[in-house]
Amino acid sequence: MDKATIGGLILAIGGILLGLMLEGGSLAQVLQPTAAMIVFGGTLGAILIQYPLPVTLGAFRRLAQVFIEPAHNAQSTINLLVGYANRARREGIISLDPELATIQEPFLHRALMLAVDGTDPQELRKIMELELDNKEEQEEKIPQLFESAGGFAPTIGIIGAVLGLIQVMQHLDKIDEVGKGIAVAFVATLYGVGAANLILLPVAGKLKIRIRDEHIIREMTLEGVVSILEGMNTRILEAKLRGFLTEARKPDAIPAETDNDAYSESERRSEL
Repeated sequence: MDKATIGGLILAIGGILLGLMLEGGSLAQVLQPTAAMIVFGGTLGAILIQYPLPVTLGAFRRLAQVFIEPAHNAQSTINLLVGYANRARREGIISLDPELATIQEPFLHRALMLAVDGTDPQELRKIMELELDNKEEQEEKIPQLFESAGGFAPTIGIIGAVLGLIQVMQHLDKIDEVGKGIAVAFVATLYGVGAANLILLPVAGKLKIRIRDEHIIREMTLEGVVSILEGMNTRILEAKLRGFLTEARKPDAIPAETDNDAYSESERRSEL
């Protein structure tokens, strides 16, 4: 689980509710199903008008990534590619063919399959860069969708508040109920502003980071596969791929090889 996301939600929502209670309020005052239906239903409807259904469904599927850390990171990808490079230098690029069945990541699978099939390095780069650009263009719509939702929600909250005030004004003869009715009407505004600033806009920001990290890993994967195909020395390859890592993601030391077919230290020195 992503501790930052969970902790942030607890702090944000818990702080607001605690402040409400310290001011003498109660949870029942802000639990209004009608207001929630207006805000969330209206926001979802506006999103469906603006974005195609496949984009909307894809964005909601991505929500899990806000709460769960990615299974594969850049360093594990480097270790994997260096292991493949070791085997390819000893046994040839065709020796990686059995590995294709075990690769779950589609981009790496496609790039390595083209390499094993004997594709020219420059042609392989062109093919995969085109796929990389198309993937990036599709994925950038996902955080945009949540940003749009963050813009719609407060406005729809105001619509909900106005609808509530209309109902209040029709019953001015019951003056003792007017104050309570106005308070209930403004709950919709609270839902709209709260959903935008505590959920929708932060989700868009977190997904931007996740998607950018995935794009960097794909760029690194492409560079690694092309370098393997060109027969680059494994130590140079490792140093090259580590250039894709930011300082925050770099380990203190280069990890030892994890692939069972890695060269011994003496073999690697002899190559240099």
